[in-house]
Amino acid sequence: MIHRTLATIAAACCAVGVSRPMPAVAQQAEQGYITTSDSARLFYKIAGRPGRGVDTIIAIHGGPGLDLESIYNDFAAGLGRKHVVIFYDQRGGGKSELPADTTRLVAARQIQDLDEVRQHFGLTKVTLVAHSYGPLLAASYAIAHPDAVRKMVFFGPVPPRRGDFFTRYGQNLNARLDSAQRASLERLGAIMSSDSASDDAVRQACKAFWAIGLRPRLASPNAMHVIKSDLCATDPKGIRYGSATANGVIMNSYGDWDLRPSLRTLDVPLLVVHGQQETIPMDLTEEWVTSMPHARLIKVPNAAHFTYAEQPVMVWSVVERFLDQR
Repeated sequence: MIHRTLATIAAACCAVGVSRPMPAVAQQAEQGYITTSDSARLFYKIAGRPGRGVDTIIAIHGGPGLDLESIYNDFAAGLGRKHVVIFYDQRGGGKSELPADTTRLVAARQIQDLDEVRQHFGLTKVTLVAHSYGPLLAASYAIAHPDAVRKMVFFGPVPPRRGDFFTRYGQNLNARLDSAQRASLERLGAIMSSDSASDDAVRQACKAFWAIGLRPRLASPNAMHVIKSDLCATDPKGIRYGSATANGVIMNSYGDWDLRPSLRTLDVPLLVVHGQQETIPMDLTEEWVTSMPHARLIKVPNAAHFTYAEQPVMVWSVVERFLDQR
């Protein structure tokens, strides 16, 4: 989704998935841990209620290095009435494994983790609905496992190729902040990443960081109250590790990515939802649509990075119509 210093803030930019109802989901606790094939523990949380004809959605947060709480309240409210929604903390954030060996964080392992989450809940096919960084993970997963993906929905996605994305994204963010705000973000980001800071200091720095950091990501900077999710609610250890380690390691593991050649033959319907005031350049986002055979872009007025919170009535109705299509 988004992140700490101005150097890394451009590198942090979230995803969700839908499937047919499966008995395994109804049998799971509302929250708990999944143990992966390499013995990592991934924390999960479930919203919604299983029932006949109810789809199951796997919600994938952004970052990288953030956690499920960064999208939970908004996505549960928008999707939980008609779907079962499974959220999980990606490896390297929240309450999931924070590995000392950073080779266990890389993109290939994140893709495998997603597949193991799908299998754990007995889901045959999923619809991936992604926010921010999440579409990069979601699309990479779909390329690796095309038969396991039914549909994809991307909210405010990073582009399908790296190119000059970070430069342009960073310039757009900087233009919406004054020098004092930029200095505060640097200072607070350092506290969030510090091994010597107490857990309480990390959480308080996180709250102060996002009180500033959300402003350039909203069409109305003072409308932070529309975001119902809490970017600082998880374990401070996860906040610290995600900020200091996971964000950079995971993002860098994608290298100079360019998914466009593989996307051209990906036979998966895609809905892209992008705010007209978004800091992620619209022309780069449009490359998702021009690269895929069954893709559609919705440009949301009076919205930026959090379209689902800034214009919830419009956005969730469009998403539901897309999900209802067979």
